Amino acid sequence: MNFADMHSTDTSFSPSVQVDRWGTLPGLGDIRLFTLRNAHGMRATISDLGATLVSWHAPDRAGRVADVLLGHDTPADYLASRWYFGSTVGRWANRIAQARFTLDGVTYQLDRNDGDNLLHGGASGFHKALWHAREVDGALVLSHESPEGDAGFPGAVTASVRYALDDDGALSIDYDATSDAPTPISLTNHAYFNLSGDALATAPEIRGHVISIDADAFFAVDAAMIPIERRDVAGSVFDFRTGAPIGARLDWPDAQLACAGGFDHCYVLRDGATALRTAATLYDPASGRELTVSTDAKGMQFYTGNFLAGVTGRSGKTYGKHAALCLETGAFPNQINMPASEDVVLRPGARYRHTTVYRLAVR
Repeated sequence: MNFADMHSTDTSFSPSVQVDRWGTLPGLGDIRLFTLRNAHGMRATISDLGATLVSWHAPDRAGRVADVLLGHDTPADYLASRWYFGSTVGRWANRIAQARFTLDGVTYQLDRNDGDNLLHGGASGFHKALWHAREVDGALVLSHESPEGDAGFPGAVTASVRYALDDDGALSIDYDATSDAPTPISLTNHAYFNLSGDALATAPEIRGHVISIDADAFFAVDAAMIPIERRDVAGSVFDFRTGAPIGARLDWPDAQLACAGGFDHCYVLRDGATALRTAATLYDPASGRELTVSTDAKGMQFYTGNFLAGVTGRSGKTYGKHAALCLETGAFPNQINMPASEDVVLRPGARYRHTTVYRLAVR
């Protein structure tokens, strides 16, 4: 990673948050990196460009520290990228069909950036914005003002994301937003995980990772990746209630996998949407690293990096198909056009809140 040689002199941050100038972008100015550390050699680095989780270095079972995330080298790479590596995605994570919805009798036309659909907030979504960063009690809080009409959405939205890393290896991401008019909202983080770390040259895929997902149902999709129906996982390739190696499942002759090029489906998590609970566990037998995902969201998109082939990433590496996976928590794709649409509408006087905790350990 191309860190600047000189550290920021911003006195609003304590020594517990390392601040580095990363580069400069036309129209945005200086881009910075903020590094959080814990007592066990773990560090997470976040940029104010897109409130992006740039890297997460963690030890394996032998104590060797490596980055478990895919990414790019420079701010310019992130600004030009179509892959959302580690970005905070908004105003809407995943897709809205036909880039259109009707709210309170008014139909809104949004930015079409995925065929006829809106994907991840549009071409100039939250991942392209420069967020304001500050430290609060040792955590990094980034905030962003999204104006009325941003990507076609109604209402002016104030959003914030709080990152905190504790000594148990838990990286907490807390999302908060308000709006001055009714608007749909669903925020997530788009980190790409490969728990083998920097050994991507010898372990280029996540096929050997073992995953469990605490969900009894998922959404089947059409060719445009829009949900078409809710299905039970029982008896299908999508049943990860008991942990299973990802590679074996990717090889199943399933029409939904063929449609998406792998897994790119939203799971309906158990136990409602108000309590923080374990949604998924990911384990890499080679490194011993284990990732536990906890959230209070209703849904989680499981994406196996189906379109990463040929993408140039960190240190000039060319990633391959299935080089990493994403576990994106939030609302259901296209939920604003589903019967439960009111659940994802943020109205004036209310607050949008969503928490996801990614915890890394070894075994």
